[in-house]
Amino acid sequence: MARIVGVTLPSEKRIEVGLTYIYGIGRSKANKILEEAKIDKDKKVKTLSENEINKIRQIIEKKEKIEGDLRKDVTFNIKRLIDIGSYRGLRHRRKLPARGQRTKTNARTRKGPRGHSIKRLKAK
Repeated sequence: MARIVGVTLPSEKRIEVGLTYIYGIGRSKANKILEEAKIDKDKKVKTLSENEINKIRQIIEKKEKIEGDLRKDVTFNIKRLIDIGSYRGLRHRRKLPARGQRTKTNARTRKGPRGHSIKRLKAK
C-alpha cells in the first residue's frame, strides 16, 4: 500500500493510473514523473519498492503543486474573480457556467433541478 502526499494509491492499478488519484496529477503529468524517476509505467502499485516510492514522492514534492495547496489556489483565484466583479466572478457567484456554455437548455448540473411553474402543478 503506497501513500504519497497523504493519498493512498490503489494497489491493483498500474502506477501511471494510480498517480492520477492525487489531486492535480493527470495522465500526462504522471507519465512525466515516471519518466524522470525511470520507473516503468506498466508496473503495478503493489510491486513498487520503497526506494521507487520515495523517488516519486521527491519528484512530486519538488516540482508539482498538488492536493491542499492547489485546492487553496483555485479557491483563492475564484474568490479574487468574485471580489473584482469580473464577468466570470459574477457567473461563479450566481452558480452558473463560467465558460460560455448555453443555459437556455442544459446546465442542469449547475442550476439544480427545474423549478416547475404553478400552472403545471395545477394541471396535474
